Amino acid sequence: MTHSPRPGNDSPVLTLGHSPDPDDAFMFHALATYAVDTEGLRFEHILQDIQTLNERATREELDISAISIHAYAHVLDKYALLPCGASMGDNYGPMIVAREPFPAADLPQKRIAVPGLMTSAFLALKLFLGTDQFDYTVVPFDRIMDEVKAGRADGGLLIHEGQLTYEAEGLHSIVTLGEWWYERTDGLPLPLGANVVRKALGPEMLRRINRVLRRSIEHALQPENRRAAVQHSMQWARGMGEDLADEFVGMYVNELTLDFGDRGRAGVERFLREAHENGFLPEPVDLEFVGY
Repeated sequence: MTHSPRPGNDSPVLTLGHSPDPDDAFMFHALATYAVDTEGLRFEHILQDIQTLNERATREELDISAISIHAYAHVLDKYALLPCGASMGDNYGPMIVAREPFPAADLPQKRIAVPGLMTSAFLALKLFLGTDQFDYTVVPFDRIMDEVKAGRADGGLLIHEGQLTYEAEGLHSIVTLGEWWYERTDGLPLPLGANVVRKALGPEMLRRINRVLRRSIEHALQPENRRAAVQHSMQWARGMGEDLADEFVGMYVNELTLDFGDRGRAGVERFLREAHENGFLPEPVDLEFVGY
């Protein structure tokens, strides 16, 4: 691996918040190891769960952050969307699991463990049910399967690697929200997460940050670099072997991650528009992307 010169100590330091998950670690491997040109920028990596990052974004505490698309609707005045770094469920994504199978039509009568009220998965569940009037309990994402297995919840809304490991835990899929969304929108991906950047940094810095982050993602996706990036991500793989971690990374770091593209942007627009039309968001959302 080639390394770019580390920026000097007088270079700007930007706070970069992302989840302690294999996909985010994979994306930012090249930044962490200075394997790409950072254009003189230094990054302080802050690893926190997505619900915490969502809450911090409402207080404008981080320069750059992973964020739920749902939460983005609440920080439009502070942050702009970066075209790169998105997590999209392209005919897959968050799912409800249970100890025993039951019809998805029964979900409104069930108690569901969810990973956070500002997560996109929670908003997608409300759209699926057509209501926000149902019984739910908020549980850290990595404890949801335990909550279901212990009988404290009838179903659990899984994000992250639980989508690949739930069967090994003896659980059953009730509905996959990414598949439901794909079918009802004629093939649009379900927008889950994105990277945002503080608008107060100014247009030139925003474009610079976008170039550097995209460079890091491109680097990880190159075949000759992929294994090193996956191995780096294994620090946060939570019980997954390297092959399963690579599969998970492939679900959420791909061409749509390099750029939303027309399909991705259409998916975000429709997701947030339907959320507003159903009364789940107080205001309509005008998307603001950082340009090149």
